[in-house]
Amino acid sequence: MIIIALLVAMTIALGMLEYRRHQRRILSIPIRIHVNGTRGKSSVTRLIAGALRAGGVPTIAKTTGSAPQVILEDGSEIPIIRPRGANIIEQIRVVAYAAARKPRALVIECMAVQPEYQWIAEQKMVHSTIGVITNARPDHLREMGPTVENVARSLCNTLPFGQVAYTCEHKLVGLMKQVAARRSTTLNEVTDEQVTDEDMRHFHHIEHKENVALALAVAREVGVGREVALEGMYRAAPDCGALKLYKVDHEGKHMTFVNALAANDPESTLAIWQRVTDMADDAGASIFILNTRKDRFERSEQLVEMVHQDTTWERLVLIGEVTDRLLGVCYRMGLPQEKVINLGMVPPELTYNTVAALSYPIMTVVGIGNVHGGGHEVAHYFRDRSAHD
Repeated sequence: MIIIALLVAMTIALGMLEYRRHQRRILSIPIRIHVNGTRGKSSVTRLIAGALRAGGVPTIAKTTGSAPQVILEDGSEIPIIRPRGANIIEQIRVVAYAAARKPRALVIECMAVQPEYQWIAEQKMVHSTIGVITNARPDHLREMGPTVENVARSLCNTLPFGQVAYTCEHKLVGLMKQVAARRSTTLNEVTDEQVTDEDMRHFHHIEHKENVALALAVAREVGVGREVALEGMYRAAPDCGALKLYKVDHEGKHMTFVNALAANDPESTLAIWQRVTDMADDAGASIFILNTRKDRFERSEQLVEMVHQDTTWERLVLIGEVTDRLLGVCYRMGLPQEKVINLGMVPPELTYNTVAALSYPIMTVVGIGNVHGGGHEVAHYFRDRSAHD
């Protein structure tokens, strides 16, 4: 028993020592920007870091998105390997690495989903000087819900105390400002009104105006001017889950594949479809490929409803784990049987060939639902055909 007690005491002492070391490390970095939100966190993290680098601010960033990376002061990237899966303790290791390089700024994407872990991430790990909440959408409702209002309150756990914060959330900004006020933090609502089409034309991928507006606001807070910040954003590498278009010509048919698999919630997915079809001179027939996962079935149901009610769709192709079950949902919602194609777990080549065989001469093909479980493979197949053709 004495040995066990000593081991416990030693473990506690070592934990306290490491905690104090972490506090010294994180507080040695003058500018600490904590990026949270439902959609766009990785993109905003990269845009802010690019803007600050262009403004001469030595900056290290860390993203959690489709492929977690540490982004160094020169924009080069180091992938994060997770042999045991994602864990917020990862942030402590990132801070230790960053602090040793003595940057002036650290831009770090929140990787916590559970509300209590979001609070720990901010109050014990990051201690941000600038808080960022991109938006609050109805996603991760099991962890943060059941309503989008609960999601907004959960995201507010990363708002700092006595500092400044920015958000592009508009519907629930009043609720978020109440939380910020209790923390003596000024939460600024950012709109994309000042971001022009000309500003957006210089990106090499499809970026969202609100993401750019948010990054510009943070850059201005740090002291980086608009034009310099934009130049830095243009040079910043996008997240691998960033929205990309692949144009494929197949036997006289023209297909534009939109990789929107990382936009998990219906609101974000709909916004992507609207933007892509608005940009096109002739978008043709809208074909949706919905990749399903059994542990995200509610998300798939929501996306089916969005496609059916809010878009001018011609075909819905179901791929993935639980398509038979989802097919029943489609019929109960009133989707015409002849417009829903149930493929299930099939190779990406079969998904491609199924779409290519449709009779429409021009198609906008939108991959939605889930990246993992076959989504990446389909997107890569269209990408490879685009390069080949």
